[in-house]
Amino acid sequence: MLKKVLRYLVLGLGMYALIASLVITFYKDDPQAMIWQDREAFNKRYIEKISLEQTTTVNTVLDYLGSPDLTYAKRQGELVWQVIFYRTQHVNSDGITTMDECTGLLFKSGELIYWGPDAYKKYLEYTA
Repeated sequence: MLKKVLRYLVLGLGMYALIASLVITFYKDDPQAMIWQDREAFNKRYIEKISLEQTTTVNTVLDYLGSPDLTYAKRQGELVWQVIFYRTQHVNSDGITTMDECTGLLFKSGELIYWGPDAYKKYLEYTA
């Protein structure tokens, strides 16, 4: 009797571990369904991983992070400049997301060229 209970216990724990690892491996986080604190941390972790060695496009960022909190775009001939902002740090509990609570990502014709607190200043410089 004890062997049977022990066998079911081990089998149950094994199934739990298998299902948990499958969910962790294959389930994609949905930023739109997160509470604001989790989404903020999710955005920050993703932006911190960006490097210049890899090509990052606006579509890649939008697919992963979802809709930006703020966005500005401007066309200059064939060039399209776009700066998008994702909230990465809480400042005021006023229900409004402002630029000082966000990290900007600057794209030139769909390719990421600059990110960080000065992204909007660079956007204004390039589009002036």
